[in-house]
Amino acid sequence: MRHIVKIIALTALVIGVGAQIANAQTKRMAVTALSENMMRAMPDYESALETQSLMGTIVEIVGEQGYWRQVVTPEPYTAWCTNLGLVEMSSEQINEYKAAPKYICTTYHSGVYSKPSAKSERLSDLSMGNLLRVAFTEGKKAVPSVTKGRKGWAEVILPDGRKGWTPSRDLERFDTWAQKSKPSEDGIIATAKQFIGTPYLWGGASSKGLDCSGLVRLTWFMNGYLLPRNASQQVFLGREIIVDADHSIGKDNENLYDEMTKRIKNLKPGDLVFFGNPETRWKKESITHVGIYIGNGEIIHASHKVRVNSLVPGTMNYYENSHRLLKARRLFDWKGEGLIPISQSKAYNL
Repeated sequence: MRHIVKIIALTALVIGVGAQIANAQTKRMAVTALSENMMRAMPDYESALETQSLMGTIVEIVGEQGYWRQVVTPEPYTAWCTNLGLVEMSSEQINEYKAAPKYICTTYHSGVYSKPSAKSERLSDLSMGNLLRVAFTEGKKAVPSVTKGRKGWAEVILPDGRKGWTPSRDLERFDTWAQKSKPSEDGIIATAKQFIGTPYLWGGASSKGLDCSGLVRLTWFMNGYLLPRNASQQVFLGREIIVDADHSIGKDNENLYDEMTKRIKNLKPGDLVFFGNPETRWKKESITHVGIYIGNGEIIHASHKVRVNSLVPGTMNYYENSHRLLKARRLFDWKGEGLIPISQSKAYNL
């Protein structure tokens, strides 16, 4: 009887391992094909925009409805996009794609052209943070080429396999860029300021449109680190900075100046500041907004547009919701979970 039980257990184990292997082999994987892929709550163009996935990002397809695909991004974030925004690949193709040397677009906007000339046909637009495979010459020498007529251009491969040309000044080698990237106060603030004037877009996570947490995530991404997508997740990162608050003081209270001066005294440039409903401040859903502190009582954030505002009453650029400041977090030198160097992320295989 004991032998029979062992045989049954061993059989179950073999079946379980086999099922795991089969599941890994049957995963549907794809690469984002557009400069920013619109990810919606439901498979419908009228459904709310949840987030955006940048070109070159590997995603898993977990659902299908007509020409819509439900995908999981590296954040992870689950939402719907159309099949034209993806290039589905086999597991072998995905492994080859991961291993291929890539460029990252480091400028606000750029493009891919059919020839090394801005006057040639444009094959695709590019946004900051997009990834493109490097095209090689016969000798495996990476371009940008310095041959006549091509100087200043890099030959690239789009996710769908088409080759084209991008101004080399707009690109960096992704592996070396990721290895050298290290967030600093000055770097975070300088990156965030590049987006000033960008329109607010609910669900926006690209240089063409940003919501508040999208601004924070893209800023840190372009400094070499992955953050969760939403403010309600970002508030658990890093080390808490105390912003003592008397939440009985509203925006019209005569003591608000003293109150806000006290709240921000411990902040340093680069800290994340979170706003929300004081009445539910201990609950995750209380966080409704996030910005980046830049010093002198000011923050940069996406509110109507990416802009700089002061938390101190009486200033010309005073933020009308500063009294809703609830929490602050410092991410520099944080070694805990949730803040992942791109160079160490399995999603990018560097």
